Amino acid sequence: MARLIDIDELADYLKLKKQTIYNWLNKGKISGIKLGGVWRFDRKDVDTWIKSRKRISQVGEK
Repeated sequence: MARLIDIDELADYLKLKKQTIYNWLNKGKISGIKLGGVWRFDRKDVDTWIKSRKRISQVGEK
């Protein structure tokens, strides 16, 4: 079963302000599920999204 977290938990997990997450939702940068007027996020999907954003730095890159 999916582990759903609310926006407060997600903000704490990502060390971001809730407003940043709301902005990302509006821009389609992150996905969530709205249940009963409350945004919920699948922790597994969030972790996958984080891994997809990972960049490998190049030596000498500025």
